[in-house]
Amino acid sequence: MDGATLALRPRAYLDPVRQLLLEPSLRRAVVLLGPRRVGKTILIRHLIADLLARGTHPQRIAYVEMDHPLLHGQSLETLIRQIEDAAPGGEGVRHLFFDEIQSHKDWEKHLKPLVDHRPDLRILVSGSAAAALKRQSTESGAGRFTDFLLPPLTFSEYLHLRDEPAAIREETPGVYLLEDIARLNTQFAEYVNYGGYPELALSPLVRGNPERFVKSDIVDKVLLRDLPQLYGIKDIQELNSLFTLLAFNTAEEVALEPLSKRSGVGKQTIQKYIEYLEAAFLIKRVFRVDQDGKRYQRERNFKVYLTNSAMYTGLFGAKSPDEPEFGHLVETALFAQRFHEDARLNYARWGNDDCEVDQVESSPALKPVAALEIKWSDKYADRPEALKGLMRFARGNRLSLAWATTRSRVRQQTVDGVEIRQWPAAALAFHYGVRAVQGRLAGFEAQIKEIVE
Repeated sequence: MDGATLALRPRAYLDPVRQLLLEPSLRRAVVLLGPRRVGKTILIRHLIADLLARGTHPQRIAYVEMDHPLLHGQSLETLIRQIEDAAPGGEGVRHLFFDEIQSHKDWEKHLKPLVDHRPDLRILVSGSAAAALKRQSTESGAGRFTDFLLPPLTFSEYLHLRDEPAAIREETPGVYLLEDIARLNTQFAEYVNYGGYPELALSPLVRGNPERFVKSDIVDKVLLRDLPQLYGIKDIQELNSLFTLLAFNTAEEVALEPLSKRSGVGKQTIQKYIEYLEAAFLIKRVFRVDQDGKRYQRERNFKVYLTNSAMYTGLFGAKSPDEPEFGHLVETALFAQRFHEDARLNYARWGNDDCEVDQVESSPALKPVAALEIKWSDKYADRPEALKGLMRFARGNRLSLAWATTRSRVRQQTVDGVEIRQWPAAALAFHYGVRAVQGRLAGFEAQIKEIVE
């Protein structure tokens, strides 16, 4: 077992995945989904270490890297026979881990009969092109597969995994004390530039060359291999050009017509490529609403966010907190925390004077329930009324509370019947991250309980 891997503290999601894998009444395979380098392999190795610590015989555990060239064309049944022939010893169930399963054609069709007819096997497969894998597993393995999405690190996870003490700490359960906003901002800036990927966040060697780690090992493999294989893309350069343009404009509003002119790619092709990039968890679209929180019927504008702000560092280099681009990366990082929650998020823009709100959260009935304006500045801390778009949106939708971020100040004021809470962006990112992880863990506990019952 790789000592460097085990030196990394397990993420909070180790326990629910272990429950899914070990619960004897669950006759299902676990499909571990997530972007490249988000920690799927590390989690698998922690699971294997846990099995060994529980006394599982080593010959009853097998780990296979499915993207190895020598394995192309082999069925899962053939691989399992080879594993059983090579390691016949031990007793009890056999635990099988197939990493990067998306490189194996028709994997879900091979996995389904194994779940049905081999109760002695506990199987976990992992894959990077999440939407394609999820679609396939839902269609072909209903009732036999359980999908588990492993997202990039939240800011709170990043602080927990690092050896350096966090500038914010839990004083009592659920109550956190901000000790030093300057130090927290330093830690937040590091997270914005490096923090979404465990290896990039925690390894000085990898952090020393983020361009190689992100571009060569994440972006290029997705753009040059995963997506072309899954979707039959022939013009890879077109896809790469579009992604680079979208990544550079993270947290900004874009439209199909200008995108087509700037990238030289047709609008229909752009729409298709954006769906593919979303499927691989490289980007996420957010759509515009009006002053009433309603989607425009013929909306051609939308915002695009990188799902991980550290991806920007790998493509274009790290940014200091005082550079103009850093504000967009702060917005990207805050969006990434909410992305964990599957919240219904839009942005609002309306009127000739371009009133806007960076994030609008809607209820299941699509009514606005929260609004947030993201600033990397303290200039509005004593002038909340100057946040005109936020104020108009809150009053128009009868929101009693609206949020805005600052760089370092905490303020709470009531203006025209609307309470405006202004928190440092770093503190709000931490809060969102804690809530997202706790919410997902509670959701998975409920899901496991429902399956078992």
